[in-house]
Amino acid sequence: SAGKKTVEVSTVGKSSNIAWHQCSVGKRDREKLLNQKGCVVWITGLSGSGKSTLACSLSHALHARGKLSYILDGDNCRHGLNRDLSFKAEDRAENIRRIGEVAKLFCDAGFISIASLISPFRNDRDACRNLLPEGDFIEVYLDTPLEICEARDPKGLYKLARAGKIKGFTGIDDPYEKPLNAEIVLEAVDGNCDSPNAMAERIVSYLEWKGYLKA
Repeated sequence: SAGKKTVEVSTVGKSSNIAWHQCSVGKRDREKLLNQKGCVVWITGLSGSGKSTLACSLSHALHARGKLSYILDGDNCRHGLNRDLSFKAEDRAENIRRIGEVAKLFCDAGFISIASLISPFRNDRDACRNLLPEGDFIEVYLDTPLEICEARDPKGLYKLARAGKIKGFTGIDDPYEKPLNAEIVLEAVDGNCDSPNAMAERIVSYLEWKGYLKA
């Protein structure tokens, strides 16, 4: 009928006849409200490298500065969002994809989203990077040597992998592809690692330098 607005629909993946609904309140409006800029800090590294501990230290450091963040921890997300996924290769890739999409939503909400998971393959991490505007994906490589991770073995997984009770374990019988161009690399020097708080402060300094801690 005359004057009737037509909604343009499309197909995305397996979803057909869907339309993107734009709201008058956008990312910049939310960022001004929070006095910060949304971004994704993606912490990658071997099991036992200290990713979850670093994520919590970073969230605490940001909170102390009055900045809003949210942690998307690999294990935590498997308690709910990704509880239907196994540790098979295709499910691990889907685990990362879903967390990347949720991190993107938090970023759009104006949060500093902290993703903490092994994410061993560059292609999967790069796919998450490509979801975001340039600069909004900050890859943090926690470069903790395998021998230190295995000595820590907080969940006893390395011991099980060495005994052959876990197959396809990253760093033992499955590869880990180190980032080639991570924005931040946190590495052990002479076998010694900085404290989680010290490493968190390095990330906060980077966020401040790049202007994410103000609107």
